Amino acid sequence: MRRWISRVSLLVVAVVGGVLLTLNLSAWAERNASPSLPLEELRAFAEVYDAVKKGYVEPVEDQKLITEAIRGMVSGLDPHSAYLDPEEYQELQVGTQGEFGGLGIEVGMEDGFVKVVSPIEDTPAFRAGIKAGDLIVKIDETPVKGMSLRDAVKRMRGKPGTKVKLTIVRKEVDKPIVLTLTREVITVRSVKSKRDGNIAYVRVTQFQENTGPMLIEQLRKLRKEGVPQGVILDLRNDPGGLLNAAIGVSGAFLPDDALVVKTSGRLPDSQREYRVRPSDYLRGPRERDYLADLPPEYRSLPMVVLVNGGSASASEIVAGALQDHGRAKIMGTRSFGKGSVQTILPLNNGAALKLTTALYYTPSGRSIQAKGIEPDFVVEETEKGAARFLREADLQQHLELDGKGIKRAESGEAGEATSGENKEETPAEEPDLPPKFEYGSAEDRQYQAALKWLREGVAPPAPPAETSALGKAPKTAKR
Repeated sequence: MRRWISRVSLLVVAVVGGVLLTLNLSAWAERNASPSLPLEELRAFAEVYDAVKKGYVEPVEDQKLITEAIRGMVSGLDPHSAYLDPEEYQELQVGTQGEFGGLGIEVGMEDGFVKVVSPIEDTPAFRAGIKAGDLIVKIDETPVKGMSLRDAVKRMRGKPGTKVKLTIVRKEVDKPIVLTLTREVITVRSVKSKRDGNIAYVRVTQFQENTGPMLIEQLRKLRKEGVPQGVILDLRNDPGGLLNAAIGVSGAFLPDDALVVKTSGRLPDSQREYRVRPSDYLRGPRERDYLADLPPEYRSLPMVVLVNGGSASASEIVAGALQDHGRAKIMGTRSFGKGSVQTILPLNNGAALKLTTALYYTPSGRSIQAKGIEPDFVVEETEKGAARFLREADLQQHLELDGKGIKRAESGEAGEATSGENKEETPAEEPDLPPKFEYGSAEDRQYQAALKWLREGVAPPAPPAETSALGKAPKTAKR
């Protein structure tokens, strides 16, 4: 059975997936007005509205009808445009600041069940062993089937210290898994680092307001042990975040004023180039220029960037910029392929509109929308190949580019997934879960390949053609 993701990147803990721009509202107001209103369609809308108000089985408030009509109008545009009510808008704002409450799971909806897109590191969900691709079929004793994603998220959130029981179906496990998690205030540290001998390893988990300064702090700390021989920037499973943070991270490894990304849309403000300069990576003129504290060696050290199918949006901006400038080798598997820009437009009622307003392009002019960043060296996660990732091209109504411009795909295929609809077994309480994968460890195949490249200049062997994430042999030249 084919499964579809109806809505992605709504989070239990308000993680922002995607690149967010804030346009000046006066510029938005100066857009060209529509030549005329579609009167026939508006009449049809009024007729439907009147019929629902008069004939629905129970009374429906005007506010609910209007709100849901707006949601439907916007959600039908593409997978990333959305109407955010005041509560959702507030959660999004909090998410970019790196602290919020919940379990630590990024989720979407698939075939009526809540699907885990990604557990966030160092959270209750991550420590319990919840995996990307898990399907949540029950929250406490309430079945998820038929529940809206928003309602499911509300049930999983709650006061820190309280408990919630999740029943999970996992593809490779015969019986449902039952886990009891304790809610926490989640403070996500978006940058983690370590020194592996003579190699500096930095992992960015998402792009938040403090990601740039945090990155420089970590690079300075690693530099105290001496100048590294090389740098590994790990962007695997990083869903994206703020555009200015992506520019700042790129600026830590590129020269001043280097072009990072270009955007193109219908509004004048969307036709822009973003470069390594304070006006593009700082939040405002009063913010201190954190790149001024960068040890200069990092802009010339040999470098590898690790990506996979979970690397999206801002992650792809960084990887594409470093690849186009010849600054780093990209290693891993093809990235997600989200090449669209979402603008957050606050509304007078406290809500906001998240609207796709542009596409972004790498410095060389490449659009990666529904394509992704192709690694210089394909390295699968295991010897048996890479995990199946949901990508932009799998999403319904995703945007694609051809020689004539933008077109909309009628549908996307999310691949097979186990729904648990026909599971009759008794859930196994607290099962023995497989050990959690640790990034940057001796078992991390992609990380070890990056170390070998930086230390010895030896490219990883090409995977067999049938297991290559790109369907072709990668480069094998030495550095």
